[in-house]
Amino acid sequence: MRGPAPSIAIKTSPVLSRPFDLGAIPPTLVKREVAPRRTKIWEFNTNLHCSIIGTCLSTAELRQVLRKFGMAPAGSGDHELHGIAVGLAGRHADAARQLHKALDHRHKLAVSQFAKASTEDAVRALWRDAVRRGDIPGAYWAVLTHPLTSQEIVREAFGEVHMLSHLIGSANRADIRRLCQLEAEKATLEAKLGRQQQALHDAVVTRDEQIRQLRQALTERIVSAAGTDVPTDETALQGLIADAGRRLAVETRRRIALQERLSAMQAERDGERAGRVAAERIGAALRQEVDAIEASLAAPPESAPALRLDGMVLLYVGGRPNQVAHMRAMVEQLGAEFLHHDGGVENHQNLLPGLVSRCDSALFPVDCISHDAANIVKASCRQAAKRFVPLRSASVTSLLAALQAPALARIAEAAE
Repeated sequence: MRGPAPSIAIKTSPVLSRPFDLGAIPPTLVKREVAPRRTKIWEFNTNLHCSIIGTCLSTAELRQVLRKFGMAPAGSGDHELHGIAVGLAGRHADAARQLHKALDHRHKLAVSQFAKASTEDAVRALWRDAVRRGDIPGAYWAVLTHPLTSQEIVREAFGEVHMLSHLIGSANRADIRRLCQLEAEKATLEAKLGRQQQALHDAVVTRDEQIRQLRQALTERIVSAAGTDVPTDETALQGLIADAGRRLAVETRRRIALQERLSAMQAERDGERAGRVAAERIGAALRQEVDAIEASLAAPPESAPALRLDGMVLLYVGGRPNQVAHMRAMVEQLGAEFLHHDGGVENHQNLLPGLVSRCDSALFPVDCISHDAANIVKASCRQAAKRFVPLRSASVTSLLAALQAPALARIAEAAE
């Protein structure tokens, strides 16, 4: 039997100054049937269901739940399934209960952490700490369903998730624009290189033809002068030879100049080719890191082997100290053990061989590690037949992209 819904006063919160309209959300965001206990998904205001489904469940998990009720026809798109799930979440029926169960199973670690909070301020502190660490999906579901979550905390969490979706969309658009710019620059460089190669080819062909014509003219003139009835003295013949020598010297200098120009053009071509390869490498890294960001907001099911590292030990060498805690939490959430060495700043480099012997794979950012530490890690891994992975940068997204690599997944399977 349902009891009366608890009345909760709405306070003014700094989050309401965010650039989106929270006035469209009715004052009562949560209507619990029995209090106090964790809120069910059908007890939330319908304005919250879109953000819950879109943030806390992946499309694969959502499709799996809807397929059980025959609501995921073949060929249906992600947006269509999202709309169906949002409509079902507000009905107190089997489908909504299954969605709630899937959310609890997916984020059981975050729900367990938030369950330790015994006051409203403690719940708010856990939520803000999760936002600071970027651990949004699980914390969002845990804070919304916590028994002590007030209307003000619900509004604050909804505002943070709403603005985060805008920030991620803006970052993706910037990466796509940069990739398009790099591809346009690549096409321009290839066209320029083709024109330069054609110009050099034409110049070499013209030079060889001129030399051939000069040699032929010189031969004909000498033969003509020697075969005429008019006597030719030695002085005239020497003058003819000297003139031919001057012409030959001019053409020789021109040939040398053309060869130097050809060498310079080839060097420029090689530099542009290397720049194009570097641009393609950066573009590929950007794609991987964007995929890693999206995967961190909506991770695939735990049964997917490519995203589980159970039983694996990872060693991270170097990097920035303020990111180590976030990386450790992210790696441990995937089931792996996280070892860290700062590369010799405070930890002695003699500890590296021992750490390498304990790990299954070693990772280090090439832009934030000393040459000595990197060489020690490489040598120790080769000696112990362990895999080492150089990362493009010390960012968390580079680590995310490396963790999703198929080679690392195979090592994790072997560790199990």
